Amino acid sequence: MSIARSIDPAQVGFDPARLARIDEHFGRYVDDGRLAGWQVVVTRRGEVAHCSTYGLRDRESGAAVQADTLWRIYSMTKPITSVAAMILWEEGRFELTDEIGRWLPEFADMRVYSKGSTLKPYTVAAIEPIRVWHLLTHTAGLTYGFMQTSVVDGLYRAAGYDLYPPSDVDLAGACRAFGELPLLFQPGTAWGYSVATDVLGRLIEVVSGQSLDSFLTERILRPLGMEDTRWYVDGADAARLAALYAADPKTGRAVRHDALGALAYEKPALLSGGGGLISSAADYHRFTQLLLRGGELDGARLLAPRTVRFMTRNHLPGGRDLGTLSTGGFAETTLDGIGFGLGFAVVEDPIPSRVPSSVGEYYWGGVASTAFWVDPVEQITAMFFTQLMPSSTWPIRPQLRQLVYSALVG
Repeated sequence: MSIARSIDPAQVGFDPARLARIDEHFGRYVDDGRLAGWQVVVTRRGEVAHCSTYGLRDRESGAAVQADTLWRIYSMTKPITSVAAMILWEEGRFELTDEIGRWLPEFADMRVYSKGSTLKPYTVAAIEPIRVWHLLTHTAGLTYGFMQTSVVDGLYRAAGYDLYPPSDVDLAGACRAFGELPLLFQPGTAWGYSVATDVLGRLIEVVSGQSLDSFLTERILRPLGMEDTRWYVDGADAARLAALYAADPKTGRAVRHDALGALAYEKPALLSGGGGLISSAADYHRFTQLLLRGGELDGARLLAPRTVRFMTRNHLPGGRDLGTLSTGGFAETTLDGIGFGLGFAVVEDPIPSRVPSSVGEYYWGGVASTAFWVDPVEQITAMFFTQLMPSSTWPIRPQLRQLVYSALVG
């Protein structure tokens, strides 16, 4: 499935010449070798006002980025998994305050890191159990092995959980392993980016009685017509997948990362609700439009409008922001003025980021520098796709906001 501009941008308040600056700016990223290629889509009021591609999806073969190119979206999987969980919540299958140990007993009696090293950590009992809302808000005390910021993420790496899990472990096995590791902090007291959405995916499996891939296909992907979104690529579609690159630490140029890139061509043992999906701009556009329209698209209603509004408010304890609650690890973005909802970061105050976002805008991105946001105030959605790790290499996300909002004149 491909995507194209559907309206004259001037009809929805954009200056076409100013929108062209997006292509000029990010074109330089390709011309000087920082990116191999990219795709960008900007919409307003449900219409695609700007849609462009530039560069190569595979620099080595010379294949250009096309409208139907497939991208590893990594953590842009998280909002989809969060919507899936809230579909079950709307059915009364659980409450957000429920202890997850009710369904996942491996998380029933957690310990919390107190002091010590990875060789000899000291822990204390968790005062508060992990609840469903902790998973959705990343306040459970879980972490990621690749964060490189704490003793606890060192314990994750020692257990084999770095950027990717062990190749022979499934989702249930990974959750059992996470349950044996200490938490980074007491649940509900801080914000730590983590495997929480993977655990949420396992919760979906147990509550629904379906595998995560089956549930997502049946309840989200098929109703929305997201035919390109999948866990791996094979057959004729393999040629559509963009190659994965990493930034050379000396030159800053994008260098092919075949070791990680090759994993997308194999069916994964672990269905990662936190980072496992591959998608296209056309497919993810449909997901953002579902959100913008309050949970309904083309007659398919997945969530009630009130639920979407509830998900995209700040749920952090005390109404605080990520700047005060985060345990670190996000060099590519300002955390001050940013709250977190049920699966999305939420702009509470745009001033600290020095970009004129709207209050209430919500967003997320992936480790290969993909990103999206939804602005319900201005009725704007924007998406950027490329394949460069890590996402902190270049300030792509704030620059895209800067360029999009400066093109909005009506």
